[in-house]
Amino acid sequence: MYRRNNTEEVEPEETKIWDCVSPTCKGWVRANFTMSEQPSCPLCGSEMVATTKMLQAIDNPRHK
Repeated sequence: MYRRNNTEEVEPEETKIWDCVSPTCKGWVRANFTMSEQPSCPLCGSEMVATTKMLQAIDNPRHK
């Protein structure tokens, strides 16, 4: 994968995420973009569980 306006390839890395537990929802969010320790799904409001996913790294300077 490539970043926009850049020819440098960015490899996916194992990233912590929160994944929705609802079988009818595909919602998930990166852990470093959540505002609480136990977030609710932003799409359906269901519980979420911590897991990982292979994603491109995105820095969140507000989450340090």
